[in-house]
Amino acid sequence: MSEARRPVFFNNHDSSVADYPRPSSHNDAIKLHQQLPGYSPTPLISIPKLATELGVRAVLVKNESNRFGLPSFKVLGASWGLYRALIARLGLPPTISWTELTKRVKAASGPLVVIAATDGNHGRAVAYVAKLLSIKCEIYVPRTMDTHTQALISGEGANVHVVQADYDCAVQTAARTSQTVDGGLLVQDTSFDGYEEIPAWIVDGYSTMMTEIDSQLADMGLQSTTVLTPVGVGSLAHAVVKHFKARPEGPKVVTVEPDTAACLYQNLKAGKMTPVETTPTIMDGLNCGTVTPVAWNDLRRHVDASVTVSCYESHCAAQYLASESVAAGPCGSASLAALRRIAESKEGSRILDSDSVVVLLSTEGSRPYPIPHDVSINDPISLTQALTRIDSSNVTLSAADGAGEARIVDYISAWLAHRGIETHRIETVSGRPSVVGVLRGSGGGKSLMLNGHVDTVSLASYDHEPLSGHLGEKNSHPAVFGRGSLDMKGGLAAALSTLVAIKKSGHSLSGDVILAAVSDEEDASQGTRDLIEAGWKADGAIIPEPTMCAIVPAHKGFLWVEIDILGVAGHGSNPATGVDSILLAGRFLTALENYERQLPVDDVLGPASLHCGLIKGGEEPSSYPAKCTITVEFRTIPGQTPKSILRDMQTLLANIAKETPKFKYADPRVTISRPTQKIPSDHPLVQKTVDLATKSLGHSPSVEGAAIWCDAALLTQAGTPAIVFGPSGEGLHAKEEWVDAESIRQVTDVLTGLVKDFCQ
Repeated sequence: MSEARRPVFFNNHDSSVADYPRPSSHNDAIKLHQQLPGYSPTPLISIPKLATELGVRAVLVKNESNRFGLPSFKVLGASWGLYRALIARLGLPPTISWTELTKRVKAASGPLVVIAATDGNHGRAVAYVAKLLSIKCEIYVPRTMDTHTQALISGEGANVHVVQADYDCAVQTAARTSQTVDGGLLVQDTSFDGYEEIPAWIVDGYSTMMTEIDSQLADMGLQSTTVLTPVGVGSLAHAVVKHFKARPEGPKVVTVEPDTAACLYQNLKAGKMTPVETTPTIMDGLNCGTVTPVAWNDLRRHVDASVTVSCYESHCAAQYLASESVAAGPCGSASLAALRRIAESKEGSRILDSDSVVVLLSTEGSRPYPIPHDVSINDPISLTQALTRIDSSNVTLSAADGAGEARIVDYISAWLAHRGIETHRIETVSGRPSVVGVLRGSGGGKSLMLNGHVDTVSLASYDHEPLSGHLGEKNSHPAVFGRGSLDMKGGLAAALSTLVAIKKSGHSLSGDVILAAVSDEEDASQGTRDLIEAGWKADGAIIPEPTMCAIVPAHKGFLWVEIDILGVAGHGSNPATGVDSILLAGRFLTALENYERQLPVDDVLGPASLHCGLIKGGEEPSSYPAKCTITVEFRTIPGQTPKSILRDMQTLLANIAKETPKFKYADPRVTISRPTQKIPSDHPLVQKTVDLATKSLGHSPSVEGAAIWCDAALLTQAGTPAIVFGPSGEGLHAKEEWVDAESIRQVTDVLTGLVKDFCQ
């Protein structure tokens, strides 16, 4: 059996001893820091209970929750980096004191503007040091940064600029700005071509923390054997390896990143630097997609293991540290989450043993953050509950405010990343994302797509708590309750659990398995349309919409047609001038009723149908209405097209006009159109699903058409033949909604078997 989650990466390079000496600048950095107001070493806190639990000699936490009054270690690098940069800019001697530098800066003839980009603590630290020197400071932040963090940076005297993009783009913007602003000086912990010196100085500044650790351990009669450090762009991790790997028999170095921002992990695994796409995390300062180039070679050679952890694991670690009187934010607690991950790993003995003295770098103090959901859930019933508890009501579907799909897509993205599953986010319309997860086959086999929508209808129509995700009982069977539990988070959970089952089984596939969690199916199908436009297709697709465990290879399409019947406005007292469009519309409705009786019939889907969903006309009772607009919905079968239906409506209206001289109309128009769906019942995908469902259900499932519409039609139209097969329940769009728990398991079993068979 394979591990469901992303494995620990153990580096096979010879990383025991670096081939460079311990930098002499380390002593200079700590001397500079000792001159700053309020300097004192941060505490190294022993947690014996944790050491006993993990079976190691000692676990100690370097608590950086208060460094010069700031809740992070970042000020160490910012102060040394800015100190060195100002010396270089002003042509000052390298031994100048902080006090003398302050005087020289104030006496400088030209302007000075310190510029940086940040996900949080680096920018605040740069602003703090600039304030000490009375230098103007401009900080650029990504759009994902919360207003609380922005306010903290502003509180240090900086001007904060929000870049409508990610952290990497904020760095690029800051770099460009530093080239155009008079006196601009970029102080960034990320290096790039032509900008390596200041990031290297920032790394050297962090050495003060390592020097303190050595001294504090010596006072305890200890020496570190393992150091765990968080990774953002890699500057702190670089400082760790430069310090500890410069001595013989240096400690093992373990790095930790968010599951959703695993740039170093992915680069180490690939053996080369490659930017990675990131998604939101509560570990904001670690949400970086690119390793700083100046650190890469040293990290590649000297990091012993690389770990990624979920937001939930980091949150739990922060709570544990708090119980031990260590104030830590999620970036700081990530190192403890990584330690637990190493300890539970099958190969953890490569890093830990009973003699291990473990140092955890807790890089930030406690701060507010949204409590994350647990992404470790594999069971499809529990996963249905978790998905149901996330509000994903469609924002365009009703008058009630919807939450949109961003939060649930963030969760699914994190869920996929936690398992090391290839992930792609699609967001052509801001705030309406979809996500694709891919298990790659070896090649040459058929690919299968599992497509499920993440949005729900409004919560307002639900009678009780719509987001409860409660596991209760219905019809003497266990069931999950809540808005969207049936439509279609139960089916989506089955699809996700299928990926886990395939990954854990170690089953070798030739074809790819594609999970598409799409937005907006309940309204305009933006997600699946985006999916198709992005080029995603497969040899077959299953949509686990609720079908009561029936197999649905066909469903009707639909078409909305607006028809304007035209009258003449006039005073109600003067029939000679007014023409009543609403009365004339009655003739059209009568003709439409006769037309309905002649609609075609399909052998699987039955008869096509229509109804008048809306009728609007008139201004007030005392006036003749100039226009009456009727919206007709057609539920269509193969053979009917928007063109053919518009032609029929045009003919019907023209015939009325011939018989009724006052009858005028505008050309009918289509406002929305969705195709019909039909693949043959003997299609291999249908037959394989029937065979597998028969084994799981204990009886042969029905194969039938459906009157409802879903995204299967769009997929089939785009070249991916699709069928619909999903769990049982009741309450679609109703005041109470529930999904049968056992049917979710059955659907999971069928999908898992289908993947193994179809993609072999």
